Amino acid sequence: MKRLALLFGLGMTLNAFAAPMQWGDIRDGSLYLQADRPDTVTVRWVPAWQAEANEEHIYLLDGHGRLQGDRFIKASEVRGSQSWPLAPGADGYRLEIPGYSFRSYRVEHDATTVALFSPAKVHFSVETRNGTELLFQVAPGEHAVLNGKYHGGVNALQAQRVDDGQQLSLALKPHRAYWQFDQVALPVSDRPQVWRLRLQGSGKAAFWLDGTANLFAQNPQQLQPVREESGEVRLTLHGKVLGRTPDLGIALPNLMPPASSHAALDALKPGAASYYSYVDVSAKNARFEDPVRQLYQTRFGIRQDITLLAGTGRQANLRADVQSSNGLETWLAGTRALGGQGTHYIGFADEPNLNYSSYEDYRAIFVSMARQVRSDPANARAGVRIAMPASSRLVNGPFANNAADKRGIDWARRLLSEAPDQIDALAWHEWMVRDLLATRVYRDSVRRAAQLVGLDAKGQPRKALLLDQTNLSSGSSLSPYDQETHYAALWWASVVINASQDGLLSMLNWFQAADEPPYAKGMVRVLDGNRFELKPVGLAQQFIARHWLPHVLQLDNDAFEVDVLAMAGDEQRTLLGVNKGTRLQRVALSGAKCPLNQGALHFFGADNRARDAPFACENGRVRFELPGQTLFALTWNAS
Repeated sequence: MKRLALLFGLGMTLNAFAAPMQWGDIRDGSLYLQADRPDTVTVRWVPAWQAEANEEHIYLLDGHGRLQGDRFIKASEVRGSQSWPLAPGADGYRLEIPGYSFRSYRVEHDATTVALFSPAKVHFSVETRNGTELLFQVAPGEHAVLNGKYHGGVNALQAQRVDDGQQLSLALKPHRAYWQFDQVALPVSDRPQVWRLRLQGSGKAAFWLDGTANLFAQNPQQLQPVREESGEVRLTLHGKVLGRTPDLGIALPNLMPPASSHAALDALKPGAASYYSYVDVSAKNARFEDPVRQLYQTRFGIRQDITLLAGTGRQANLRADVQSSNGLETWLAGTRALGGQGTHYIGFADEPNLNYSSYEDYRAIFVSMARQVRSDPANARAGVRIAMPASSRLVNGPFANNAADKRGIDWARRLLSEAPDQIDALAWHEWMVRDLLATRVYRDSVRRAAQLVGLDAKGQPRKALLLDQTNLSSGSSLSPYDQETHYAALWWASVVINASQDGLLSMLNWFQAADEPPYAKGMVRVLDGNRFELKPVGLAQQFIARHWLPHVLQLDNDAFEVDVLAMAGDEQRTLLGVNKGTRLQRVALSGAKCPLNQGALHFFGADNRARDAPFACENGRVRFELPGQTLFALTWNAS
């Protein structure tokens, strides 16, 4: 199998002989396919990095957004293949390879099938060799921009307009910050423009278009518009209560927040919080954190929180020494001073599976500190509970070498078998699930966590489940396209809905509350030292919080692009949902008493504003039209 450079470069030759068209070494992106005769799309994969530690999914959707194929790839399946039939027709298909992927995917289909590739933005989407060529089209009047980012591989982009040979070059330079990239504006024309793009250099490549369709083809004949038909969503509500909804929270700094930030925090309405406690700081100032935690509890009403012990500078691998022991005792004393209100989880070290060299090293600190916590019954009376292992990801491995030996779920399983009485909760962090269609893996990870700890007679986890940190990306590997835009709002709503779907989770926290250099991944933007405003994801959280109810109801949902959560509180009922796709979806709900008592429908779209929307009750069903990339809340009174 030839690599991407040869495959892309041979597009015209392959067409001439009607040979299969091939795409290779895709790591993150969408391939839109439209067949004019029966065809088969075949996907093959090989390991890229740490594949043996990571499960993955690839998806095939039809032109109405219905799921036609979900290929689950086990961690042990580092190499493999999957084929799906493509029926001829105008609707077409979308093959989704969600990033961050640990495998390289190669796709093959008939040369007569129209294929358009949509790469990820900022994050690298393919791996290639020098000389890869693709084509793209700019419509009349569009102000298109060609963008690229250097990831250590492709170092320049060269664009040539096909009709007159005009050329533009874009050098891709190393930047200090991950989210910085290079760009060049393309000329505006009153006629359609076809451009040939050449990737210079070998290795990881990030290239994309703004101001026009972000679509690339192997030959000019493939440059056709992507059609998206409207979709249908059928929901069936049941009266069964599955469990609780998690407390939705944020990671808060252990610094006194200025009064000017209070309004933003009130708008987010956090029900939970994640903190760090730095043992080297508390060694110098034992009561440093006390007034901060008191404020969050009394002023903002946060009653469930988790604290991770660490050292400043994100020094995560604590040792069983005097400083760590004293730091824990200082935190315990401060927690007892809170007056026994709420539940306060403590985690010994941050993401130990990422930061410790072995399980045995982490186990030593865990056993020592757990013994210290349990030695004084006053700690339990104050609401102190022990959470473990606060791992970097759960089902899949951390971003580290030998990740197969460091999966959070494996470390948790070992600790549960060795010290079950020392553990009150299972905690983990989930990163790098950046694709909107892949967020359903959050539901799977919660289910796997519940299976690990076991369920009680009421069907609830025997140990609390805490997804105490999550974001699209880990560290500072951020893209402004997914952190600063409505995309983050769609992503967060989808994660909230999927993680809450079975009523098993106790805490779900976004990381972090406010932007802080170099981590611009907050719900709040800091305009200057004294002004704060909600980013799109923060405004979405405000919308979610307004409609959040305490119990999860069973709901059947046949859609793939639309996620929905049913909730109850006394007589109140709410359906919270999100249309992650761009197409219009026609929603039909059965199982609710029609007409709805005090019913109301609210939308939250790309303008970051909530608005009322119409709905109808027809033949016992509630119906409404849901625009693309929109959150919604349908509320009513069940009495």
